[in-house]
Amino acid sequence: MKGSCLKGIGVFLLLAFLVLSSNFNASEARRGKHWRSRRNNAPSSSLAKKKGKGKSGTGGHNHHNGGGGGHGSTKPTPKPSPSPSPTPTPTPTPTPTPTPTPTPTPTPNPSPSPSPLPGKGYPPSQHSVVYNVIDFGANGDGIKDDTKSFQGAWAAACKVEASTVWVPSGYKFLVGPISFSGPYCQPNIVFQLDGTIIAPTSSKAWGSGLLQWLEFTKLRGITIQGSGTIEGRGSVWWTNSEWDDEPISVELNGKMPSIKPTALRFYGSYNVTVTGITIQNSPQCHLKFDNCEAVKVFNMTVNSPGDSLNTDGIHLQNSRSVSIHHVGLACGDDCVSIQTGCSDVKIHNIHCGPGHGISIGGLGRDNTKACVSNITVQDIDIHNTMTGVRIKTWQGGSGSVQGVKFSNIRMYEVQTPIVIDQFYCDRSTCKNQTSAVALSTISYESIIGTYTVKPVHLACSDVIPCSDISLTEVELKPIQEKYHMYEPYCWQVFGELYTPTIPPIFCLQAGKPTSKRIQSDHDTC
Repeated sequence: MKGSCLKGIGVFLLLAFLVLSSNFNASEARRGKHWRSRRNNAPSSSLAKKKGKGKSGTGGHNHHNGGGGGHGSTKPTPKPSPSPSPTPTPTPTPTPTPTPTPTPTPTPNPSPSPSPLPGKGYPPSQHSVVYNVIDFGANGDGIKDDTKSFQGAWAAACKVEASTVWVPSGYKFLVGPISFSGPYCQPNIVFQLDGTIIAPTSSKAWGSGLLQWLEFTKLRGITIQGSGTIEGRGSVWWTNSEWDDEPISVELNGKMPSIKPTALRFYGSYNVTVTGITIQNSPQCHLKFDNCEAVKVFNMTVNSPGDSLNTDGIHLQNSRSVSIHHVGLACGDDCVSIQTGCSDVKIHNIHCGPGHGISIGGLGRDNTKACVSNITVQDIDIHNTMTGVRIKTWQGGSGSVQGVKFSNIRMYEVQTPIVIDQFYCDRSTCKNQTSAVALSTISYESIIGTYTVKPVHLACSDVIPCSDISLTEVELKPIQEKYHMYEPYCWQVFGELYTPTIPPIFCLQAGKPTSKRIQSDHDTC
């Protein structure tokens, strides 16, 4: 009995051992399988293919599942990968084709073009073909003559529409008399002036005399811009010139010729812009527009001494649709001079002085016909000038001046703020003549300030009086009360005082002159 019990216990222990050993092997087998799956990067060939395609197509991240890495790669497997692959291929093909075209054009231009501009002026356009005068042999030392280099740069730019001639900053370019001319140039050329252009001071460079130094002629769309300077070095002319600028027959021995040039002139051009630059010390007029249309002058400076002879700031002749604003003008003659053939001219927000003020004329010289119309001068500061706003005509002329408005003008220490002079003569004597340029529809509004000689001088023709002259809110006071000042003067002036004036202007005649005294060709302009 004891033996049978022991045998039963042995069988039980054997069975228990076998059960335990089988459970242990199964668990070890499962543990080994997990270890192998962690060690194996590609458990199957299909999975390896899926991961490879996902990497090239999506960068190894499934963005649809919030960037969940390799998990959830069933969505972007083979289907999305072919769709992104064709898209990059078309994009590179168009891009190389445009790149070759811009690349050669900017190569000649200096890329640091915007850097030399200290807040004033405009850099050469990055979309423009730029011709640097340095690349055409200019020295820029202010000693060697760079005229030919400027001619070469212009000749190249002339052939390309919207091109740029660049005069870089940090240089002084000695340039003789030169004409940048059309009419065969392409339109919209930019002359980018950031350096300094200086005039020659030897009489040899000017021959017997020239009327202009830098000239732009017969162009369509020409812009002079930048932060540079045109230096006329006019002092060598002023000391040797006659005050009335009349040519003399005998050439001055070793001195500058009697004919003094204008610094910068535009002739026969359309859509002209001058901005940013400084023109100073011109031998005669600084900036002239003759037979031009659609002219814009703004944010620029004219500067020469107040005693320099015949140095008009801006001179307009036979020009239409002109806008001049935000300009500083200091010179020895008229800040702005408006001559015959000008119409639709607007001048505003400028500072004038020293100089001779804003002038229309002289008109009708040598019995010529003059026509001026639709002129607006407003929001002006005039300081330390001979006259403020002036209209001057010669005896013997014909034509008309009409539609002129002077408004909101501030005068400081001006000898005679308001002037109409139909007996203008810049010589010692001028003969009396009966015909004259007819003046009408001229208004003065909000003219205030101080004078040093006479507040108003209105001297009109005996035969053709001034008509429709109106004054509103004119207040002009002497700079010092204790000094003797002239009273307002009027002669043959007809019009109306809309408000009381300071001082009172009793000499203005109300109404209009008789029709018999109106010039017969008044309306022929």
